[in-house]
Amino acid sequence: MKNLILFISLVVFSFKVFAQKQDVDPNTFQQHLNDGNAQILDVRTSDEYQAGHIKNAMLANWIDKDEFTERVKYLDKNKPVLVYCASGGRSSQAANWLAGNGFTKVENLKGGFNEWKSEKKPFDAPTTVIQLTIDQYYASLKTNNPVLVDFGAEWCPPCRKMQPVLDALQNEMKDKFKIVKVDGGINTAVMQQLDVSTLPTFIVYKNGKEVWRKQGIVEKNELKKQLSN
Repeated sequence: MKNLILFISLVVFSFKVFAQKQDVDPNTFQQHLNDGNAQILDVRTSDEYQAGHIKNAMLANWIDKDEFTERVKYLDKNKPVLVYCASGGRSSQAANWLAGNGFTKVENLKGGFNEWKSEKKPFDAPTTVIQLTIDQYYASLKTNNPVLVDFGAEWCPPCRKMQPVLDALQNEMKDKFKIVKVDGGINTAVMQQLDVSTLPTFIVYKNGKEVWRKQGIVEKNELKKQLSN
């Protein structure tokens, strides 16, 4: 009897996982992408992403399980998630994981980014960008007001979650501090020199000297306190 119950439980669980995840072709993927309510998740490596990606896609490397689980926890489980990789293999596994961990609607792009490009679908191509130098970084800190440096990236889920917090902080404090944004997807040399390894990372400077830093999600009141002290 116990074995029967266990078997039924496994069947129900398996049905729940795979019923929530669908493999879709590029046309369907694009249609749901254009609906405007979906979250787009690229599960390739950062190098693959930088070589070209679907516009507005967030990045969570499936191969790096710690990075993947850390970043996807900032996604909304009640909104559709459109997942892709290079050819569909990694994203299929990632989509199954998402479906099995409470995400209500998950779609995997069949054929991946390679198929997307072969179908001549739009994507953001890499551009040549000159990295920020450490001298330019420190020059941006020269002001009489406290400076909040935001190391983030457009493709980083927790960074996107922090943007409304930063907007609200700027509205409240107006001209009482300066915010400097550093793209962590581009300015890797500066990040290495400043020992910044996680996005987002926030650093507060006063009179050009670092007085506080914190990684990940930060409450508005904590940022306000650090800038006001």
